[in-house]
Amino acid sequence: MPTYEYVCEACGHEFERFQKISADPVRKCPECGRRKVRRRISAGGGLVFKGPGFYATDYRKPPPPGEAGGASKEKSTGEKSSDSKKSGGSDD
Repeated sequence: MPTYEYVCEACGHEFERFQKISADPVRKCPECGRRKVRRRISAGGGLVFKGPGFYATDYRKPPPPGEAGGASKEKSTGEKSSDSKKSGGSDD
């Protein structure tokens, strides 16, 4: 069910209603009680997949090869520093 935005032309009150597509639009303002309410044109909230089988990562573009993320950069930096500690710490 979509969320519709409304505005009262009499008092300027703006509000939203979660309604079925087949429901009649709101005509009476909940603030002033006058019958001057109009439905606004809006972009909506977008498509949301819910339920098993859908994940937050579905339909996302993978990052470019050079921009994999902070975790892999930290790991490679950590490995280099641990290697330098091993080679620098052995005074046998």
